[in-house]
Amino acid sequence: MTPHARHSLLALLILTTPLAACAQQAEAPAPVATVAPAVAQSAAPQLVTGLPDFTQLVEQVGPGVVNVEATVGSRRSTQASEEADIPEIFRRMLPPGFQMPGPGQQGPQRRGTSMGSGFIISADGYVLTNHHVVDGADEVKVTLPDRRELTAKVVGSDQQYDVALLKVEAKGLPTVRIGNSASLKPGQWVVAIGSPLGLDHSVTAGIVSAVGRSASAEQRYVPFIQTDVAINQGNSGGPLLNTRGEVVGINSQIFSVSGGYMGISFAIPIDLAMGAVEQLKATGRVSRGQLGVQVGAVTSDAVKGFGLPDNRGALVNDVVAGSPAAKAGIGPGDVVRSVNGRAINDSSDLPPIIGAMAPGTKVTLSVLRDGKPRDISVTLSELDEGETMARSAPLAPDTPAAPVGRNALGIQSQALDADSRKQLGLESGDGVLVSRVESAAAREAGLSPGMVILQVGRNKVNSPAALDRELAGAKPGDTVMLLVRSRGVTRFLAVTVEKG
Repeated sequence: MTPHARHSLLALLILTTPLAACAQQAEAPAPVATVAPAVAQSAAPQLVTGLPDFTQLVEQVGPGVVNVEATVGSRRSTQASEEADIPEIFRRMLPPGFQMPGPGQQGPQRRGTSMGSGFIISADGYVLTNHHVVDGADEVKVTLPDRRELTAKVVGSDQQYDVALLKVEAKGLPTVRIGNSASLKPGQWVVAIGSPLGLDHSVTAGIVSAVGRSASAEQRYVPFIQTDVAINQGNSGGPLLNTRGEVVGINSQIFSVSGGYMGISFAIPIDLAMGAVEQLKATGRVSRGQLGVQVGAVTSDAVKGFGLPDNRGALVNDVVAGSPAAKAGIGPGDVVRSVNGRAINDSSDLPPIIGAMAPGTKVTLSVLRDGKPRDISVTLSELDEGETMARSAPLAPDTPAAPVGRNALGIQSQALDADSRKQLGLESGDGVLVSRVESAAAREAGLSPGMVILQVGRNKVNSPAALDRELAGAKPGDTVMLLVRSRGVTRFLAVTVEKG
């Protein structure tokens, strides 16, 4: 386009604009009368008013918050290996500069310092912090807000709850008020005070994002408080406070892919921690109740396969031999719906409730079995942290596999001998080995050669013939629940019978 043409286009736009405006004005339609709604709606109530001012809270609570410094010597190589296995996505709030050893490396051989936070719970010198702040420490020092530095004794520590109780020799110390974490609700304001990255008495605020959160497999007995309060390395062991200045949690973990704050933080409920404190004072350790079950989620497939009314509860996948659950007759396929009337909505709800009870406590479990409710009385034993289900690699099927007719799920199987059952921790006559999977649906469900099928639904199988009998009535479109064991884990797989 020539310069002259460009100027002409500009002039045309300038000339036509007033004409267009006049035309619009001349042709503008008459105003239309608005019609009032038939029913006038009342104004919605104000649900949120203003932002809180935390200055008085910090002034009142701050004197009871302390810095905790733990001097750590050479660690055990086994511990170093365990730390190397912790996923970065759930890193502990370790102090700046701390490097976790890589796979196969030994733990640090030189002395180092672990920095964290804590708070004073009694005027005579009891201080609460995280277990991982003082774990393996040779010396622990507590620095008060008035800059006094006191040597602390570790009265007791518990890895599962990640709680440690310290004692300093002093009197008349400022204390914090202990609140009630059970009353916390998502959306409530909360405040954290601690020493992130070594910056003592830093204050951050946010809201409760969720309660009863299962944040890590290592701490399945802790129903974490999830918040969006900015928490970083060094905040470990510091208090999480409600707007009344009461401690409702102990800041413990962050969800991160970089080691820094990303908007998701976790705190240990103070109700749980204070229950541990009484035991730590008395015995230096924490004991927990145990059922002796391995549980999983009630999936939509499990609802169909077991004929359940909904997906609430904890599906029992495995039972420890000789445990309270085994003695009470609880078995794989049972669904625990409540404990002493307290609802179990998700499988992660069960361990914290049972773990918080004392060994020897008698509880009533509401259970669904074959879709029918029943109450079962169980007396809890003490949890043995070292007790686990049988652990083993999958067995290799014989080659060639014993010829077996095709069943509804397209599974070929073979009998287990006594040595194989012993290796898997099975009772005599339990289980059948999967040698071949021909059904695409079974493969998609996760079934593979080398797995052991223990049950079809709630019925045990101990031979290829028994497996085929249990599957004989399965029709196309049916969902069949198979209890399988592989690599030491026992769980139910839902397999849909293929059509034609």
